[in-house]
Amino acid sequence: MGLIGMELMSSYKDKNVLITGHTGFKGSWLSLWLSKAGANVFGYSLPPPSVTNNYTLSSVSDLLSGETIADICDKSALKSAIQLAEPDYVFHLAAEALVRRSYYCPIKTFETNVIGSLNVLECLREWGQPCSVVMVTSDKCYENKGQIWGYRENDPVGGYDPYSGSKAAMEIAVSAYRQSFFPPENLEAHGICIATARAGNAIGGGDWAEDRIIPDAVRALSIDRTIPVRNPNAIRPWQHVLEPLSGYLMLGARMFHDKNPQFCSAWNFGPRYEDESTVSDLVDRFCKEWGYGEWEQISPQNAPSEASVLRLSIDKAVHMLHWMPKWDLNEAIQKTAGWYKKYYSDPAESMQDACFADIVAYMKA
Repeated sequence: MGLIGMELMSSYKDKNVLITGHTGFKGSWLSLWLSKAGANVFGYSLPPPSVTNNYTLSSVSDLLSGETIADICDKSALKSAIQLAEPDYVFHLAAEALVRRSYYCPIKTFETNVIGSLNVLECLREWGQPCSVVMVTSDKCYENKGQIWGYRENDPVGGYDPYSGSKAAMEIAVSAYRQSFFPPENLEAHGICIATARAGNAIGGGDWAEDRIIPDAVRALSIDRTIPVRNPNAIRPWQHVLEPLSGYLMLGARMFHDKNPQFCSAWNFGPRYEDESTVSDLVDRFCKEWGYGEWEQISPQNAPSEASVLRLSIDKAVHMLHWMPKWDLNEAIQKTAGWYKKYYSDPAESMQDACFADIVAYMKA
């Protein structure tokens, strides 16, 4: 078993882990992985974001030690959930996660992504027990200047849309809270380690979110329609969902065991440079793996603007955490297409085994 497999099994077995956003795409996969590792997983989230979703299809709730269905902005409910879980680890993924939707509900986007995140930290401050906390933000938190090289963790944050702006504001707010109440140089005194994680565009089975290219492709292909593509030339750091999750898990474990202040900072988890690609290239490869399919460019009227290029530098994670991507883009697409084809071949079958098969394969990579 690979390094992340051994570290995960030893670091999370029998530990209490609270995952916010556990009904979402990433959160459901993380819940499954930690359950596989023998952790006591507690979830806090709104109901699943779509009728068809990985949380339900993979029976995630059956594996949980506890669950609270509530808004991250409900501080009272969140405080009760933390007291119930008594977490050794917290992975905060609850968020408004879609760029285009943020244009239609900007205030709620900021409330969820900023105030909701501060609620997590304030509840942990009031609880007052040592734990390792990974606050998941986004690769879109950077002030995107259209540069061709990858953004580093010390580059300025900013945003030209409500989603990106809210994630940049979240980074600033978390940093301020960390320095004010959980200073890394005083870890021995308070024991609460806090880091932020910025990941690339995750793909994988079980995502049915609106306005994401793989879910759009799957919806179209499943009914023999042409795939609508908005920005075929846009470049994104695509990666299988297990890639950033492995980074979060490794980061959490290093903070928990090492108690080293250098880990209480911001981290990028993205693909290798050669695995970045345009949207059109991704769709072409996905159609080839699916066995058929075509796409066409669409130009919706008054469409919100989206960045044309976004790249991440992962040098810090590689050299300081010894984290590396395991699957190249072809493998990520193969695993993703395989998951969806299995689902559509028998929609009544639980997808939990399919998720566990991918997790085991990844840990062996």
